[in-house]
Amino acid sequence: MKKKAGRPRTFDKQDALKEAMYMFWRKGYDGASMKDLTDAMGINSPSLYAVFDNKHQLYLEAIKYYSTSEECAPMLVFEMESDINNAVSAFFKAVIEYSTKNESGSKGCFLGSCVSTSVECVNGTQELLQNVIQDVDKRFFQRFELEKTRGTLPKEFPSFERAQLMFDIRQGIVFRARSGVDLGTIEASIPSRVKLVLSNS
Repeated sequence: MKKKAGRPRTFDKQDALKEAMYMFWRKGYDGASMKDLTDAMGINSPSLYAVFDNKHQLYLEAIKYYSTSEECAPMLVFEMESDINNAVSAFFKAVIEYSTKNESGSKGCFLGSCVSTSVECVNGTQELLQNVIQDVDKRFFQRFELEKTRGTLPKEFPSFERAQLMFDIRQGIVFRARSGVDLGTIEASIPSRVKLVLSNS
């Protein structure tokens, strides 16, 4: 049995996944050809097949990479900010920034812009996407619950409902920002969104 061609000595799987993710992000699953992917990743086809098996598996790995890496910057901003009001505000501001000024050239959210459109045609995508949504909800929920123990949010604060609201507002901001709505208008709405998320009514 002939062995698969080995990968280049300088091959870095995480860097390659990052570049593959950006390519899928820009062109979509169907639009990204194998040549597009190997050129972006800086590897040849045998190396891609040796490490990722095929395009489908590479796509699923790219989704996992995005959901567990710093590429999802707004979530990290939210978790790093100590004051909960500032954390929610910084999160929405980071969403605007990420939706319009990503240095890779990709805008918005990989999950919303690309992955969600392939749920019905790429096996395994739906489960991964649902897992990511549940994980994000959980991370918001845990932060709100922590603030309740600190006394910065009241005990009756509906943590899970507001966690879901955070995600939903995020998606709305991404959509508006990517559609070209005036950024000043979107930014001006942030204080009211923060108030909505953190209110106790």
